[in-house]
Amino acid sequence: MPDPAAELRDLAFSYRRRPVLDGIDLVLARGETVALLGPNGAGKTSLMRLLAGRLVPGRGRVRVTGGDPGREAGVRRAIAWVPQEIALYPRLTVRENLEVFSRLMGLPRGAREPAVVRALARAGLDEVAGRLVGVLSGGYQRRANIAVALLGEPALVLLDEPTQGVDQAARAAIHAVLERLPEAGAAVLIATHDFAEAERLADRVLVLQDGSLRLDGRLADLLAGLRAGPPEHEVALSEAAAPDAAAALRQAGFLPASPLTWRAGSTVAGGRDGAALLAHFRRHGVPVREIRVREPGLDGLYRDVTAGDRPRHPALKPAEMPA
Repeated sequence: MPDPAAELRDLAFSYRRRPVLDGIDLVLARGETVALLGPNGAGKTSLMRLLAGRLVPGRGRVRVTGGDPGREAGVRRAIAWVPQEIALYPRLTVRENLEVFSRLMGLPRGAREPAVVRALARAGLDEVAGRLVGVLSGGYQRRANIAVALLGEPALVLLDEPTQGVDQAARAAIHAVLERLPEAGAAVLIATHDFAEAERLADRVLVLQDGSLRLDGRLADLLAGLRAGPPEHEVALSEAAAPDAAAALRQAGFLPASPLTWRAGSTVAGGRDGAALLAHFRRHGVPVREIRVREPGLDGLYRDVTAGDRPRHPALKPAEMPA
């Protein structure tokens, strides 16, 4: 087995004496894309900052390409950190930003221009290379942010919510860039709240909650296990459910996914089909707009794990689930 791009062992980190992460063991392989899921405050950004060498663990060790990113500048140069915030100079063009950052990274003079040309092409930015960053759309700015991170041919790429706040077209363009990153042998870790994004991009899924890894599994295995079981039912409402309507939904095995969407798995009351469910809900005053039947997805698995329940599939070994 080749050396991993990154490795965490018995990692713990606290902020102002409050535990943020505890007992994290994780290996990121070269050429794989890993989605990091978890509720706000779970420790996702802290985990990524520890990998980037921007925080120092209270216990345990962090290794990237075999070295300590918190102590070794050479190791940090092998890591690309792409934060949520746009970290570019708005009054410079895209190309000028890349040229500036290539110097700041310490790339040799002769390597800078090839690195800029390569990063522009990999991020699909050739057509806007001469435009000021400040006048570009949010999607192009995020792609430029990613292009800066790729200048040094990193072994580990860390992305924090890479498509936050962009439209569908920009999101698809960013995904096309991210899908190609592992081809050069980099390990890619993406923190996201977007389950569809994780399903499209990831080879492997992590769920972090309360500072601990609750799930670590191959995406294909997880989805195959889920989809071997019964389909999910989803109720779309025309307005938020009043207390009596909410009680009827819960009695039928549904739980809220959002104010206007309720979902149920294999526990739909009485085995009713869609037409029977619709009639049942209308009798109880539930403002149903639509009932959908769909294959279970990563969002359902995430709900199971973060609720502390064992997932509805056999894909995970006992050691991969929380006690």
